[in-house]
Amino acid sequence: MQKHDSHPRRPWATCGLALAAWLAFAGHAKAAGPVYEYVDAGSYLRNEATVQVWYGLRQRLREEFDQICGDTFCEGEYSNIESLGFLCSANRVNGLIGQCVWVFAGSQEDIDPANGRVQVQARSWQCSIPLAPRTTMEALLSIAGADSALHAPLPGTQASIYDGLIACL
Repeated sequence: MQKHDSHPRRPWATCGLALAAWLAFAGHAKAAGPVYEYVDAGSYLRNEATVQVWYGLRQRLREEFDQICGDTFCEGEYSNIESLGFLCSANRVNGLIGQCVWVFAGSQEDIDPANGRVQVQARSWQCSIPLAPRTTMEALLSIAGADSALHAPLPGTQASIYDGLIACL
């Protein structure tokens, strides 16, 4: 006696369904949009000349901040504000800047005359730089040629890095 299966097997149909499901998933993953990969701006720059301009700009900003600090930001409660670093993220492929921040730290110290202990009140700031949307690294590097990189208008805007610091410090 031959056994008769009520559901005949169709291996190609099963494979076809699996393939259709996989293709639908793959299509959905691509529909979610491109994935951007942001890196430190120095890692994006492709040639030695632009790398030198970038690191020169960072050094120049630090020096310009040090020159004005005593008359501006360092007059208040924290008189010893120091630049810790100026950092930008850039899209690895096209150089669009994700964000630039300038990080600072400062402290106020007092000596307790009764016991000689030094009391420190430390603070840090993460100042966002007011960049126009879709600013590229190449455009940002253009301020390196200005008389004052700190006060130069940022590409596509009337704001300067200094303006960003006023809003932050």
